[in-house]
Amino acid sequence: MTDSSSTVEIWRPHVTVACVVADGDRYLMVEEEVNGRLAYNQPAGHLDDGESLVAAALRETLEETGWTVQLQHLIGVHQWRSTEHGDAVVRFSFAARTISHDPDRPLDTDIRRALWMSRAEIASLGERLRSPMVLLSIDAWLAGQRLPLDTLSYLPEGVTT
Repeated sequence: MTDSSSTVEIWRPHVTVACVVADGDRYLMVEEEVNGRLAYNQPAGHLDDGESLVAAALRETLEETGWTVQLQHLIGVHQWRSTEHGDAVVRFSFAARTISHDPDRPLDTDIRRALWMSRAEIASLGERLRSPMVLLSIDAWLAGQRLPLDTLSYLPEGVTT
């Protein structure tokens, strides 16, 4: 029996998605304002309620860069405690290729611009990277880490087995 007068706090990490989008030796990045400072990240963001991980990765990339992409692989799942807010983050990193770009599409309000950078340029940003997962996911991709997208399953509400 559950006592409705007691409140039990359930730990919940932030679930995020990100895309490593390569064009030769350059990677699609975003310059964004985070708590009054400029930071650099891959196109990334939170999973919305009722949304698949794949749909979230496609949506976030479009909203933050104006690029429509096609996901190719799951690179990895990374766990980290954010120095920004102190909460745990579980990040699903995908490899994607570009399909089309809409340069006139308004970007999310905190995004200053989308840009293409080499790994060396990204590494030189140091503390200006939004998280260590930026280089971790690029390096995993460069090392050939690729999982099929069907490794992930999405069962929308109402689906029964």
